[in-house]
Amino acid sequence: MPSQSADAASPVVAPRHALAGLAIFVGLLSRIASLAWLPEAGALTGPALWLGTALLWPDLPRRNRRQAGLLAGIGIGLLLFAAFFYDARVDWADMLDANTQVVAMLVGVSFIGLIGNRRGPSRPTGPPVTGRRGLAGTWLGVHLLGTILNLSTVFMVGDRLARRAPLTTPQLLALNRGLSSAALWSPFFASMGIVITLAPGMDYATVLAHGLPLALCAGLMTLIELPRRFDLTDTAGFSMAPRSLLLPVIMAMLVMGFHFGLTPGLSIVAIITFLMPGAALATNLPRGLHWTAGRLRQHTLIRLPAMRGEISLFLCAGLLTQGLSTLADAATEGGWTLFEQFATGEAIMSFLAIVVSAVAGLHPIIGVSVLASVLDLAPSEQTLFAFVALAAWAVGTSVGPLSGINLSLQGRYGVSGGLMMRENLRYALVMAALVVGMIAWLAG
Repeated sequence: MPSQSADAASPVVAPRHALAGLAIFVGLLSRIASLAWLPEAGALTGPALWLGTALLWPDLPRRNRRQAGLLAGIGIGLLLFAAFFYDARVDWADMLDANTQVVAMLVGVSFIGLIGNRRGPSRPTGPPVTGRRGLAGTWLGVHLLGTILNLSTVFMVGDRLARRAPLTTPQLLALNRGLSSAALWSPFFASMGIVITLAPGMDYATVLAHGLPLALCAGLMTLIELPRRFDLTDTAGFSMAPRSLLLPVIMAMLVMGFHFGLTPGLSIVAIITFLMPGAALATNLPRGLHWTAGRLRQHTLIRLPAMRGEISLFLCAGLLTQGLSTLADAATEGGWTLFEQFATGEAIMSFLAIVVSAVAGLHPIIGVSVLASVLDLAPSEQTLFAFVALAAWAVGTSVGPLSGINLSLQGRYGVSGGLMMRENLRYALVMAALVVGMIAWLAG
């Protein structure tokens, strides 16, 4: 009986790992409950995820542990500095909630691994698509599907490529650039949601008309640059064949159905958080409740603790972001504005400053938020500000070692954030030059 074999092959799990997996699972459930029917349950999400991280801390690779500890330490230090020197009000009770929405989404996305047979996804059969064509498939697949599914597309495509062999630098760069460039125009990206909040009078059609050509330039540069720098003869790419696109396309259609029909009030990130595990478990139910419970148990006790790298980096980076945001708000409080007007020169300086800060390790959301807090935008300036913010987000996340995409690649596939920054510097310089030209055109 399938239900009998579902638990038979389950390996022995150390109690500490099992408890950590259960804590992470509780964090996911509390987040889902807060979205659906019990908003108060959201207060449990942060503590549960941090408990899982603390239990798994000894198992982190030394490099990850050192980086995560540094991020958390600096973040707490900045919060203390803001509280004592600027008399800032710090909500210490909510300190553990930073980035928990993104972490909960990552945990939910991991359940995609339950779609398939018990032993996990089968190794791809047939010859892989390689060379420039494979690179194009990877960039285009991540870019198009990422406009809807956001960060989860990187895992869908990246895990599929990783089944053949560990991901190479050009594959990682294609994943990085394919997703980050979608921030230039996608209406479903977190960046767009934040920008609309900061500049509600922006004209999306104008942003789309200027952002989409830049995104195409990002893809074209990737297809020209990487084949010159790397030998792609044996580098597999993502196939755009219907079979390869079936799961991402189905998930994208489900997300759109919920976003526009069933749950229009929820963000894309929130919908992905509950939809991915729900869909994964639903595909197992035809084999029986015992089978499904066995797979859920194995995923909770084995797969979730294996996400310790991703979870710890995102949570600790959230502490840093919270510390920087609190200090910036406290330091800039006073009612003054950075620029009397927001025109071509001011827009270019702002864009470059945010990108440079991303290279230094700050997430672009910090630069965008700080910039918005020190500007008094006229209605006619909001579209220019929106484009500057989105372009800085797109370029900054591609090169910033602590951006969401690079933290994910580091936690999931073990690539160094510093390596991704160095490999993307030339790309970022070219894209920055194109953005500056587009800003001048838009402002003019």
